[in-house]
Amino acid sequence: MKLAEKLTLDEERALYGVRNTKIKDCIFDGPADGESALKECRNISVEGCTFALRYPLWHVTGAEIVNSKMKDSCRAPLWYSKKLDIRNAEIDGVKALRECRNVFVSSSKISSQEFGWMCKGIWVKDTSLEAEYPFFQSRDIALDNFSLKGKYSFQYVKNVTVKNSKLDTKDAFWHAKNVTVYDSVIKGEYLGWYSENLHLIRCRIEGTQPLCYAKGLVLEDCEMTGCDLSFERSCVNATVIGNIESIKNPLSGKISADSYGEIILDGDVKSSCVIK
Repeated sequence: MKLAEKLTLDEERALYGVRNTKIKDCIFDGPADGESALKECRNISVEGCTFALRYPLWHVTGAEIVNSKMKDSCRAPLWYSKKLDIRNAEIDGVKALRECRNVFVSSSKISSQEFGWMCKGIWVKDTSLEAEYPFFQSRDIALDNFSLKGKYSFQYVKNVTVKNSKLDTKDAFWHAKNVTVYDSVIKGEYLGWYSENLHLIRCRIEGTQPLCYAKGLVLEDCEMTGCDLSFERSCVNATVIGNIESIKNPLSGKISADSYGEIILDGDVKSSCVIK
């Protein structure tokens, strides 16, 4: 591979379209304030670099990004790209990762509002993310040892697997389809409303009014803390360890728990759900 090393670059499209190139210990910053430093590149390795300018990696095919930092001034750093391998990175640029395909992220720290929108094929491991609106309309996602601090997370996602993770987020998995979460903590309000085929296995669920208006909802050996008005108008099969604070008007299925604070069955809802 060709080598670009220890450069400070601030001009517009500084390394536009380079191919088969290793970019090492470079700084993309300066008074020229140029955008799109690595646009339309192919087969590149980015190591130990710092990005502070906007839109650095757009329309890139085949990039390894290692031990690098994208500052909060680095707006929308990764768009329309595919075959990305991101390791030991720190990403602070808003709107990172949009309409990308086949992205691997490991051992990284990310703070990016609207992270991971409309992507296909995202694998994340040993990574923390802070984002207000992550993974909107993305699909084919696998997360392992993942820590999320968010708000409106995983809306309209499809085909998601989460393992050994902590999700601290409001309104997670709304309108989500085909999601399985193993051995994780999910903390927040209004979890999984309008979801289809949401499957929670050995999870701890915390927060008000979870899992309402859901279809094909399954809980296996989960715990529920502070979960009032649960399962409203949902088709659910659940085994819960411990107490459920309250259940309201589940439509169908079966719910089994050690104890219940309150079971609310209004006359205007025809429920066939078995609760025991």
